[in-house]
Amino acid sequence: MTAGVPDPAGPDAAPTPAAPAVAARYFDGLSSRPWRVGLRLRGDAAEFDGEASRSCPLHQLRLSERSRHAVRRVTFPDGAYLEIDDNAAFERLLGASGQRDSWVVRLQQSWRGALLALGACVLALLAGYQYLLPLAAGAIAAALPPAVERRLGDGVLAVLDARMFAPSQLPAARRRALQASFAALAPPRPGVPPWQLQFRASRIGPNAFALPSGDIVLTDQMVELLDDEAALMGVLAHELGHLHQRHLMRRVIQGAALTATTSLLLGDVSSVLAALPALALDAKYSRDAEREADDYAAAMLRRNGIGLEHLAAVFAKLEQAAADAPAHAAAAPPGADYLSSHPSSAERIARLRAAGRR
Repeated sequence: MTAGVPDPAGPDAAPTPAAPAVAARYFDGLSSRPWRVGLRLRGDAAEFDGEASRSCPLHQLRLSERSRHAVRRVTFPDGAYLEIDDNAAFERLLGASGQRDSWVVRLQQSWRGALLALGACVLALLAGYQYLLPLAAGAIAAALPPAVERRLGDGVLAVLDARMFAPSQLPAARRRALQASFAALAPPRPGVPPWQLQFRASRIGPNAFALPSGDIVLTDQMVELLDDEAALMGVLAHELGHLHQRHLMRRVIQGAALTATTSLLLGDVSSVLAALPALALDAKYSRDAEREADDYAAAMLRRNGIGLEHLAAVFAKLEQAAADAPAHAAAAPPGADYLSSHPSSAERIARLRAAGRR
């Protein structure tokens, strides 16, 4: 009370009790010793006294976020800090001074808010996986220089030649005839990338695939299994569809992005654990690519007057060949149908028959 200034509450009014101090431990940053103090807020400043004393404007302090069990910390500009002993009393002190947590902190303290945030995160990831990642992968694949695709394809083919392939045993005349027949077919749309037909004898049975370099590999075993030039044209048209739409490059880019994302979300648990979600998700991309290549092949066959039943026969024969595989082959694990990189033969045949009726 200042002398000579009358007290507006009157001479007999009881003094307003000061707010109780909040017990805390002060660490000055110079030693590990904790100083027992009592913290108060006075106007726009925080001050404490006890075994040590100090005052600091509120706007210069950093408050740790509220948590149910963690100790709250008040950090000063020079790195010294207070550890609050009674979080509940500290919350009341802040509330009385008009201090409020940010909406992010309040959301973190609410189960409803946490579930809402989790749901939003899952939806964002699904939307990115379903829409953004394919678009981004397609744009990146389209922007890659042809030299990059050539090096990648040449490297893959060199590895396969060293480990799984041998020179083709088909007569040279048969290889030239297949090459000429396919080259004579009109593509379903312009912009077909350069391609080269490569023949190989395979240790893994009938197969055909396209590499980013433009190489379409056809195994002797596939030629022998089908024994139908129109069916072989369907197989090659399917692989040309993969090339035209850069499916392999898109899968490489998508696989790298999925692996990086799952590793980031899961943390450094293990490379195997991080790869499992990428495997499951990338399998879906592969099935979509197979459907797109089937549609491309169907359009190409129809444009050239070849019946789609020839391509449908390919899937039927491949399914039969798989059924005739040795009985000692391991049984498919649960979920293998989902993880399969190709749609089922029945689905592909049904889609071709539906396309043929249109």
